[in-house]
Amino acid sequence: RRRICGSIGHNNEEVKMANTFNHVGIGVGNIQRAVNFYRDAFGCRLLGEVFEVTSDGPNGEEAVDVLSSRPFRSMQMANLVTIDGIGLEIFQLIDPPYETRIPALEYWKSGTFHICMTAPDFDATLQKILDLGGKQISQSWQRDPNDESKRMVYCTDPWGTVIELYTHSFVDTYK
Repeated sequence: RRRICGSIGHNNEEVKMANTFNHVGIGVGNIQRAVNFYRDAFGCRLLGEVFEVTSDGPNGEEAVDVLSSRPFRSMQMANLVTIDGIGLEIFQLIDPPYETRIPALEYWKSGTFHICMTAPDFDATLQKILDLGGKQISQSWQRDPNDESKRMVYCTDPWGTVIELYTHSFVDTYK
């Protein structure tokens, strides 16, 4: 029986009708370097190829509609997937150009301020993040006072996307 997000403590009918997490969109300054970063740091797999989206191209009308806060003309995109099937949509805006968010961790503003990845080999994954140009922005913290193996740390990718790293799944950390 396949267990999905939210299935713990739910019956089979609830699971069949469950909404599940699909993907997250991440803005970057270099699409190919980002594909390599998420592949090498987290084992993500590229689905298809890196592709261009332009305002007057095949998906242009949709992009112009969704990205209407500034005049959109072009971007590069890549679709990656984690080992557990969660998608990462990677965007490199060309026109308008990509801008780095400063500071990276704007926790006081609404919206998403980090993603979290589970890394059973926590220390090796943290080192990969650093070796690939990411930054560690917090100490490594113990998540459970009764279990030293449950740890977390905040990092960023090379473009400032905040990534929290856990040693255990969300359920295993908080159950």
